[in-house]
Amino acid sequence: MSVAPKRENYDVVVIGAGPAGLAAAATSAKAGLSTLLLDENIGPGGQVFRAIASTPVTERNQLGADYWVGADLVQSLRASNAEVIHRATVWSLDRNLDIAVSIGGASAFVKAKRVILATGALERPFPIPGWTLPGVMTAGAAQTMLKSSALVPDGRTVIAGQGPLLWLLAAQILRLGGRIDRILDTTQRGNYFAALPHAFAFLTSPYFAKGLSMMREVRAKVQVVSGVTELAASGDGQLASVSYVAGGKRETIAADLLLLHQGVVPNVNLAMSAGIEHRWDDLQLCWSPVLDASGNSSVAGIAIAGDGAGIGGASAAVVRGRIAARAAVEALAPASAAKLPAMATLRSDLAKAERGRLFLDTLFRPAPQFRIPSGDTIVCRCEEVTAKDVLDSVAIGATGPNQLKAYRRTGMGPCQGRLCGLTVTELMAGARGKTPQEIGYYRLRAPVKPITLAELAAVPKSEADVKAVVRG
Repeated sequence: MSVAPKRENYDVVVIGAGPAGLAAAATSAKAGLSTLLLDENIGPGGQVFRAIASTPVTERNQLGADYWVGADLVQSLRASNAEVIHRATVWSLDRNLDIAVSIGGASAFVKAKRVILATGALERPFPIPGWTLPGVMTAGAAQTMLKSSALVPDGRTVIAGQGPLLWLLAAQILRLGGRIDRILDTTQRGNYFAALPHAFAFLTSPYFAKGLSMMREVRAKVQVVSGVTELAASGDGQLASVSYVAGGKRETIAADLLLLHQGVVPNVNLAMSAGIEHRWDDLQLCWSPVLDASGNSSVAGIAIAGDGAGIGGASAAVVRGRIAARAAVEALAPASAAKLPAMATLRSDLAKAERGRLFLDTLFRPAPQFRIPSGDTIVCRCEEVTAKDVLDSVAIGATGPNQLKAYRRTGMGPCQGRLCGLTVTELMAGARGKTPQEIGYYRLRAPVKPITLAELAAVPKSEADVKAVVRG
């Protein structure tokens, strides 16, 4: 593994070492293209295959067979000639395919002929009263600790929300001897009927048998409350209890840990900062990039693969990575493409991997009250802006997320809108009677991740840049 890029120019630069990034980098490198893989984690795997090369969990059944697929991907990457740099944070990508990356407190700059973004997904915001209390975490954060360090809850634990990851995490916690007191399922009852037209594809997909088995395993050991319509966390400086409404009845239970999850959404910040066109996906309720069948974006030379291209799961992400890499090989070294699986074969593999996805997206479409908060519920955690603050700003003239920055500084903290962006868009859309597409998203610019002033000052400057500042 490198500690700094070995060269200034590469045929292909892949950003993100999750399922899609691992597959893409191995594919392009094996085809003979100079390939650089940049990832900000300590090791390969992304969130799905987190700590795959270092996890202390050695009993394969505890994390599930799907997790260990990551080991084969890592092995394939290491057998290729791809250059890999971990703990590398990409903070700028432009239309010229110039990439700025922070490694060990210093910035490095590389140029690519093709860029494949494989930045994956992040958890959808779950803005309920009390969600900023210590003791309230996302399911993804809990799963990171489980995979990286085999840490599981031993205090009074409640898991709330919906989606496949929620059930997977619950099963993994139980297999490792952790404690779960209750699961609060927020899936809307109407979603079951809405998903019915897509049931056949789901029943004949790999998701069905695995999902059913996992839910039975969890339900045999944990009380599951279905049809939860309200949810709040309470405590004086620390989580003490969770209250919820189900079947019209309210109940409050003591809790030391609340794990929240209502699905994942594409991580779009780097792609948007590069000027890639995005559209509001009304089914998955998030922003997704506009791509062609090979993953190519609206910016020439930049492709997007994996869940950053639209949520499809790990198996689909792997295939999307191979498709994007094959397209890059076809463009840069057509003769080498013959060594790779045919594009038609890969697209057939993708269709199989995505089978049943429409059912899951419809079933686990989160309810409005868990996406669009009201009153004093925090929306922007970085700047402690409430839903009421946002609505008050709309009332006095804020027209969209970018104008809101001037009123409330939303999206200007360290997370750069990752934890509030979708909430702000939907909240303002509702208040103004417009669609999320019409309201838009934050205008994202470099640096998309925090860097030091020293790193910024060290950015190479042309004579024209210096003169522009001096004249100013």
